[in-house]
Amino acid sequence: MNDLEQFASRLLKMAKHHGKWARRQNITCYRVYDADLPSHPLVIDRYGDWVHLAEYKRDVDMDEREYRTWRFVIRETISEVMEVPNERIIFKERAPQKGDSQYEKRAATGKEIRVEEGGLTFLVNLEDYLDTGLFLDHRQTREMVRELAQGKRFLNLFAYTGSFTVFAAAGGARSSLTLDLSNTYLEWAQRNLDVNDLSSSEHVIQRADVLEWLRIKPQDQWDLIVMDPPTFSNSKMMRAVLDIQRDHVGLIEAAVMRLARGGTLIFSTNHRKFKMEEDRLPLGISIKNISAQTVPPDFRNKKIHQSWMIRKEG
Repeated sequence: MNDLEQFASRLLKMAKHHGKWARRQNITCYRVYDADLPSHPLVIDRYGDWVHLAEYKRDVDMDEREYRTWRFVIRETISEVMEVPNERIIFKERAPQKGDSQYEKRAATGKEIRVEEGGLTFLVNLEDYLDTGLFLDHRQTREMVRELAQGKRFLNLFAYTGSFTVFAAAGGARSSLTLDLSNTYLEWAQRNLDVNDLSSSEHVIQRADVLEWLRIKPQDQWDLIVMDPPTFSNSKMMRAVLDIQRDHVGLIEAAVMRLARGGTLIFSTNHRKFKMEEDRLPLGISIKNISAQTVPPDFRNKKIHQSWMIRKEG
């Protein structure tokens, strides 16, 4: 069996396995293939009737013509195995990202599709950005937020397109504040609330530089906070540069100051080499690494992110 046949066989096996699992879980967006074979360093996600395909940049001994042929054959194989028309396969090259490059616009189609997760609807854009608007690796964490949110005041920091807010609102959060620096993503977050009939005056979406906002003396307290910052950001819209390894202690300390007694902070990062400096964290909290609970079963890479649950003593 050659490399392509091995890839097709593996893809078919995982598509069937995860497809059955996803239907049982009421999920229409999930990971099918997670760079399973070294010969095919691809990440393949299904979003409803579409496929989002990311190729990790690598050094290959192929000229441009050979590479174009390889990509064509890969698309044809995925189309046949996953029974998805070729025009519904979105192919992206995923080079190592720096700063805010993962959020930069790649195209301007404005084309959004609807996907389902846990009985909720989310709008995703498969073409215009490197990422789609919904981080699939945080599916378990979103469900955790829904279970914790009943009657709570919820704060979503570095909110992106607001998926945590949607789950908190669906879980019965008393109120929420969703903060991000991008108007594009905040408008997207509002549409995600709207499409689930969860919009209300109690769920506020606000543009803010989170680093600056956290420096302000706390006025309100929150029962549940989610903070999932970028690994590194030097956005021109921010006054300071964010380096999550360097800055996480200060960020967590500022977030804890905003927690009500007995409140919970969920902190997460995708920084592969991140080390939590627990000995520098403030007193009066308990901290638990919950990474094993928050990485979904469709992710072969169990180090896709790290997460902690931090509780403020009552």
